Amino acid sequence: MSFPPVSSSLDCVTRAVVACERCPRLRDHCRQVAETRKREFRDQAYWSRPVPGFGDPRARLLVVGLAPAAHGANRTGRMFTGDSSGDWLHEALHRAGLASQPRSVNRDDGLRLTDAWVTAAARCAPPGNRPTREELARCRPFLEAENALLARVRVVLALGGVAHEAWLRASGWWERLPVPQRPRFAHGAQTTLPDGRILMASYHPSRQNTNTRRLTRAMWSAVFRRVRRLLDE
Repeated sequence: MSFPPVSSSLDCVTRAVVACERCPRLRDHCRQVAETRKREFRDQAYWSRPVPGFGDPRARLLVVGLAPAAHGANRTGRMFTGDSSGDWLHEALHRAGLASQPRSVNRDDGLRLTDAWVTAAARCAPPGNRPTREELARCRPFLEAENALLARVRVVLALGGVAHEAWLRASGWWERLPVPQRPRFAHGAQTTLPDGRILMASYHPSRQNTNTRRLTRAMWSAVFRRVRRLLDE
C-alpha cells in the first residue's frame, strides 16, 4: 500500500484511508450494511467507507480501538460516533477535559478533541466484529503513519487485545522487544516503553463487555483518571 510521505499531513492519511479498497470482504460487508440498514437508522445515509482517525494533531493521548461499528462509525463516518461504545468513550474524554462534549452522534455535531486522537486497528466494519489477521496487516500502514505524524503522543490507550497488539506492531515494539519483555494485554496494565511512551490497556467499551459487567463504569473511570494523571505529570 502506498502512502504520501509521513512529512505531509494527517489529512493525507485521512484521504488514503477513505479511498482504500484493499480488503474486498470488508468493503462488501460495509456496503451491504449500508443497504439494509438498521430500523432506527432507516432514513439515514450510511458513510459505508473506511473510517479515518480524528482529533487533535498535537495530541499527547492516542486512543486505539478495534474497528468501526457496523451501525456506528460505518454509518456516521467518524470513529466511536453514534453507538454505545462512543458514548462511553466521549463521556470519559469529556470528564478528563479532552472532549468538548460528552456525547457524539454524528461527524458534524460540533465535537472537538483537545490533546487526544482517536483511531482504530481496522478502518472498516468487519463481519461479526472480527477482522482477519490479513486484514489487520493491510490496515496497519495507516496506524504506522499516524504514529509517525502524532509526534507529541505520550500515552497510548489500547481498547482491547486486538488494538493492543495492533499498536505494538505498528509502532515497531512488537518486533523489537524480546517476547518476555513484550507488554501483555490485561485490563489496567500500564507499560513504559523504551522511548518513554506509556502504553495502557483497557477492555473495549463494547456492549458485550459493558452489558456483562466485564467492564464497569468504575473500572472505566479509573483508567481515565490514570490517563489524566499521566498527562498532567
